[in-house]
Amino acid sequence: MFYAKNVGPKERIVRTVGGAIMILCGVVGLRLSPLGLLLGGVGIVTIVTGLVGFCPACAMVGRKPAGRGEIQS
Repeated sequence: MFYAKNVGPKERIVRTVGGAIMILCGVVGLRLSPLGLLLGGVGIVTIVTGLVGFCPACAMVGRKPAGRGEIQS
């Protein structure tokens, strides 16, 4: 594998559901306006990071997912 997963399993579920909600709000709620398209694009990126388990922004700052029993700050 070319990358180490840096998104935990619970966060992956939240990212996937949250991304789907962002796409829905962007397409239906904002009726494909420029802001709606931007929100939909961010939703797609959020879903992909949730499905893959890797977030480039988190990797740039050195974030690792909390393991069992660890408290993440």
